Amino acid sequence: MSHTPSRRTVLRGFTATGAAVIGFAPGTRSWATTGSAGGPDLVGIPPLDGTLSTDEASLAAASDDYGHIVHRRPAAVLRPGSVRDVVAMVRFCNTHRLPVAPRGQGHATNGQAQVSGGLVIETAPLADVGPLGPRSTTVTVGAGIRWSELAKATLAHGLTPPVFTDYLELSVGGTLSVGGLGGQTHRQGAQVDNVTELQVVTGAGEFVRCSRARRPDLFHAVLAGLGQCAVIVGATVRLVPAPRTVRHYLLPYDDLETFLDDQRRLAREGRFDYVEGQVSADPGGAFRVHTLEAVAYGPPVGPAPDDTVLLHGLRHNASGVQRADLPYYDFLDRLGPVDADLKEAGIWSYAHPWLNLLLPGRSTAALASQVLDALTPADLGPGVVLLYPLVRDRLTTPLLRTPDDPMPYLFALLRATPPEDTATVDRLLAANRSVHEATAAAGGTRYPVGSVPFSQADWRAHFGPAWPRLKRAKRTYDPRGILVPGQGIFPVR
Repeated sequence: MSHTPSRRTVLRGFTATGAAVIGFAPGTRSWATTGSAGGPDLVGIPPLDGTLSTDEASLAAASDDYGHIVHRRPAAVLRPGSVRDVVAMVRFCNTHRLPVAPRGQGHATNGQAQVSGGLVIETAPLADVGPLGPRSTTVTVGAGIRWSELAKATLAHGLTPPVFTDYLELSVGGTLSVGGLGGQTHRQGAQVDNVTELQVVTGAGEFVRCSRARRPDLFHAVLAGLGQCAVIVGATVRLVPAPRTVRHYLLPYDDLETFLDDQRRLAREGRFDYVEGQVSADPGGAFRVHTLEAVAYGPPVGPAPDDTVLLHGLRHNASGVQRADLPYYDFLDRLGPVDADLKEAGIWSYAHPWLNLLLPGRSTAALASQVLDALTPADLGPGVVLLYPLVRDRLTTPLLRTPDDPMPYLFALLRATPPEDTATVDRLLAANRSVHEATAAAGGTRYPVGSVPFSQADWRAHFGPAWPRLKRAKRTYDPRGILVPGQGIFPVR
């Protein structure tokens, strides 16, 4: 059903939770509220299977994210009861030129999934899991399902997605809109490289199934496309056999160069199924403690792990090695208890002015040293520094921008600082910008989950040769420019 600004109707058939009745104000580009608490009627809104909420708690939650830095208040929050709801409300918003942003688990750090005066679509209700069996090579899931839920569903059949981010409580749709990097990426690519089909709702409100063979321009514009052309409502993800147990190593290193060299060697050889690394402060506050994290999968994926074979030739400090044999899911979810502790301590509510970069491998030592030498424990807070290699040949998604280097490195300062200390937050955002500029000058790119002040010109430079493709897709599939303005990529129309 189509609605124009000159047509006002009252539609029933869904629940509106809020203190006011809302609708579109004819002749304007904003929502209007009328009446008071009480009825389930909304003006000009199509009938829905789910709920459209305007209560204070819903709007406040959608005005925030994990960064706790940017706050943009929407007019309404959709909790869809079906994909039909997403189609109906995107069509409504397209007709009235109202901004729209999907929100998975709200783990953005800089307002990327927020909208002022528009509609936030919570994708969490879209969490269906398609048929699975022990011989399945793919599974189709709703965009709102968390990776932890998907892992449990597939492991019941001895299967697993090939790549996970370190934190499992992110939505499938959320990570596919960015990239999805993790310790398995050096062997398996990013999460976006392991998708065979998408179900999306374009900015014009069209439901489309797309893949590399069907509407490939849309498929490639959505994967790592930061939500600019369509709302992901479902995805078909590749599956591989899962190990029952893994051997997990933490290998300490005394210097950065040796640490990076050994990481590079492991990524090149594929000796381990998972390779990451962290840098932490020594007792004097200098970031000189380097820990290589490596995991070997056991049967039925690989042989029983052998320390002699796996650690051969590595130059870590042997006296500090930590080793553990873990069930596969316990390894995947190893941050679960840590995050529970952070929430209990109140640190979850800290501001998170994250910096996430992809460094050219040839310049990683120099660029990382420059940042780490200036980093203080106070500036990182109760956060973590990640530094680990990727293999560029495994990264095939056009909009996931990576350095022109055979082995780029992910470098992330996952900072946390009290949100009321706005002066420190502003200083760290400025520092993020400065480091990004130095990285870009050396041929590096931004992994766009963090908090770096960016202009539209910066985005054009970021996408580089992929920019014309994204711009064409934006015009084609979101012609009125309503989708995800919080990214700041295209001008608001």
